[in-house]
Amino acid sequence: MTSAAARIAGEATGAPVPHRPLYPRSLKGKVALVVGGAGAIGGATSRMLAQAGATVAVTHMPSEADARAAQALVSELGDSHAAFPADVSATETLIAVRDQIAARYGRLDILVNAAGFTRPVPHANLDGLTDELIDRMFQVNWRGQFASVRTFAPLLKASGDGLIVSISSIAAFTGVGSSIAYCAAKAGIDVMTKALARALAPEIRVLAISPGVVDTAFVPGRGADFNDKVTSSTPLRRIAEADDIAAAITACATMLGYSTGHIIQVDGGRAL
Repeated sequence: MTSAAARIAGEATGAPVPHRPLYPRSLKGKVALVVGGAGAIGGATSRMLAQAGATVAVTHMPSEADARAAQALVSELGDSHAAFPADVSATETLIAVRDQIAARYGRLDILVNAAGFTRPVPHANLDGLTDELIDRMFQVNWRGQFASVRTFAPLLKASGDGLIVSISSIAAFTGVGSSIAYCAAKAGIDVMTKALARALAPEIRVLAISPGVVDTAFVPGRGADFNDKVTSSTPLRRIAEADDIAAAITACATMLGYSTGHIIQVDGGRAL
């Protein structure tokens, strides 16, 4: 009998029914993979998921700096957690990570797509947005996220309670972002989220988090002057911290168990 049916039956007979809260869900026993876990948002998300009880694996680009950052994060989280090199633009590296996760943990319950790339190009500078840059933008920000889903979907389906959370942006619908190609790639993430939510249900829920400006070094060249300007035009009068985005991702796993196919804005009201 489901908890709801038990409650109704108890009310009908007058028998006491113990209250068992459904939320927040514990992530104890769950395994989460944060693709791009060496970055600011990925690292903050890894910490929060671990605090909620999950065993966390992260991927990082195969550079020495990224490897050091990922290993430092894993050391902070504890012995059960792990880091693996992978490049979302090279599917074979994702498959290698999948095989290692299956061998080490035997399951995967949560996939967070936090890998991304951008390079600022003024929207009026059409020549500045070269074919090569457009291809790279979509290769990492759209194709790479889809490749991660495609690679890890079998493990997530086997969980029976799988979750995919991808990082989008309010640039997807405002058309204001680091470049036109970045806006378009993030719009593609929103469409992908809705399509996959239908295709992968009921075993896997699919959600996306849509931040505004976040106080990280993700966009090259943006400094305190840009952040101050955005702060003054944002209703909550601050820009997001990485922890704000991580908290929304964690909520998808612990609080939003009946949500799928939605794009959740975490922007301080900037898009209003």
